[in-house]
Amino acid sequence: MLRFGTVGTSWITDSYIEGALDCGLWTLAAVYSRTREKGLAFGAKYGVDTVFTDLEKMAASDAIDAVYIASPNKLHTAHARVFLEHGKHVICEKPLAAHADEVRALQALAAERGLVYLEAIMFMHLPQRRLLEAALEKIGPVTMAKIDFCQRSSKYDAYLAGNLPNIFNPALETGALMDLGVYCVYPALHLFGEPENMQITARLLDSGADGSGIVAMQYPDKLVNLVYSKIGQAGANTDFQGDRGTVSVESISRLANIEIVYNDGTREKVCGEEPKYKLMGYEAKDFYRYITEPEASAAEYAACRALACRVSACMEKLRADGGIRFPSDR
Repeated sequence: MLRFGTVGTSWITDSYIEGALDCGLWTLAAVYSRTREKGLAFGAKYGVDTVFTDLEKMAASDAIDAVYIASPNKLHTAHARVFLEHGKHVICEKPLAAHADEVRALQALAAERGLVYLEAIMFMHLPQRRLLEAALEKIGPVTMAKIDFCQRSSKYDAYLAGNLPNIFNPALETGALMDLGVYCVYPALHLFGEPENMQITARLLDSGADGSGIVAMQYPDKLVNLVYSKIGQAGANTDFQGDRGTVSVESISRLANIEIVYNDGTREKVCGEEPKYKLMGYEAKDFYRYITEPEASAAEYAACRALACRVSACMEKLRADGGIRFPSDR
């Protein structure tokens, strides 16, 4: 088993820990928090009392082999660099960085040190992805797709009341595109490659963060629309339209409840849904495999690295075209 530590104490960290422990390949050895009290309270849920309040000391410690990072977006690059420089493997929550050159630089650092640096994006690691790809083959060439992830933020009411939650604060490199839109960009680029043309319409809030957006991608043989929002809740699914039918996906982030509806009205269930921690466990399994079986998993890991760069560059372009600005932008 490999030992991992965590940076971040939100619900997403809990889900990753549960998934990593459930897969039986990892043991949680340490947690980081800005205060020892909060770190002890978080670690106590898992019987862990090794708590760091200094990131450098945690990265230099021999208590862990790898780290899962779920700090605020703005800190992802700096935090990942600290651990890579100290010889620790890194899996970091999406987005890896606001700028593609930062992703490329950290990938180069990891390669130089013989380390794995992976974006924690469920889509690339779920077995349901292969089921989706097989379903798309059944409906013939895709001519139209709508990839949808609209989920009203639990923090939106606080924003409307005059507060500035992290998710709506551009200084922390957040917003609808970075938080939810990335789940739409990943499948679009993975399934269809780079579009010939791409246009974004973003709804900017008074804080400067984007609350929602629509991206129109044009390919020689298809149109792909990405729809995402942190200020409204979707009532429609993602769907891929082909010559022989439609593939409906209830949740693009979890690849849940996928169904084929053929042109004659018949339906074929592809898959249901799994708990979030199980889905994150697939990430943890692949992270483990990339570390422990580097030769056997080299091609797969290389594909993940390449797609992470392409997605990061696409997101950066979309932000520029949509007027979504961060203080770190050059």
